[in-house]
Amino acid sequence: MPSWSGKTRGGLSGYKTIVFFIKHLGIPVTYFFLNFVVIYFLITSTKAVRSAKWYFRKIHKYSRFKAFFAVMKNYHVFGQTLIDKIAVMSGNNKKLTFDFDGEDYLHNMATDKSGAILMSGHIGSFEIAGYLLKRIDAEINILMYEAEHERIKNFLSNVYQDNQAKIITIKDDMSHVYELKSVFENKEFLCLHGDRFVSENKTITRPFMGYEARFPAGPFYLAMKNNIPVSFVFAMKEKKYHYHFYATPPVLFYEEKLNLKKREQQLANIVDQYIAAFEEILKKYPTQWFNFYYFWE
Repeated sequence: MPSWSGKTRGGLSGYKTIVFFIKHLGIPVTYFFLNFVVIYFLITSTKAVRSAKWYFRKIHKYSRFKAFFAVMKNYHVFGQTLIDKIAVMSGNNKKLTFDFDGEDYLHNMATDKSGAILMSGHIGSFEIAGYLLKRIDAEINILMYEAEHERIKNFLSNVYQDNQAKIITIKDDMSHVYELKSVFENKEFLCLHGDRFVSENKTITRPFMGYEARFPAGPFYLAMKNNIPVSFVFAMKEKKYHYHFYATPPVLFYEEKLNLKKREQQLANIVDQYIAAFEEILKKYPTQWFNFYYFWE
């Protein structure tokens, strides 16, 4: 059954190299050296490459020839978004520009003090989307797995500037539950992913891009249980140095007075709305899907 290991590939030396190149040589030169890194991963990451080929062949119906070049572009854009993320959050992003669609929804929720769950996925650059939320007058929290957090925090926390977001890590001792309770009570913003799960997570299976796929139930149940407005947000790379931020109108989902059957139907409804927003973005930006494993059943 397809699931994520909870860890993201990449070492500290790689992050250090990117930071050095950006700081001393600039983004264009860092992009150039990325070409060699992409070739390395295309050769060594055989399992991930096979899953990427499957994705383009089966999901987007590409020919073998088109899928081959799409995989190369997929890895290349992924590397660029990583470089851009570090550049933006370290204050070295003068070349990067941004467009915004739906930002007013987020401003309104901040003004109304309603709190919000901003749900995204491993498409485009979730980190850049989170960073751009500094434009919103609200407390920002990002929920992520401890394995991911530990990989980036020790080094990048000293590199990033003006990072107003607070990281909440999902831990085995469940201590993150109390942090989430505080976020909701204080009507803050919570950013999270809705497309990955580890093997022990409860999941819900829904049609996605023409095939059955499993999604983690937790993020969607969180929205339903706490009656928090939900907006689906994405930051997509459009040109070499340009991103487009999208946010959907907020929706409220209620758990109150629902029996078990209706609660499951409501949960499926939330997932289906998330999937609809996700599919629209994925069809527009097919090479920015960054789940490098067999996602579908």
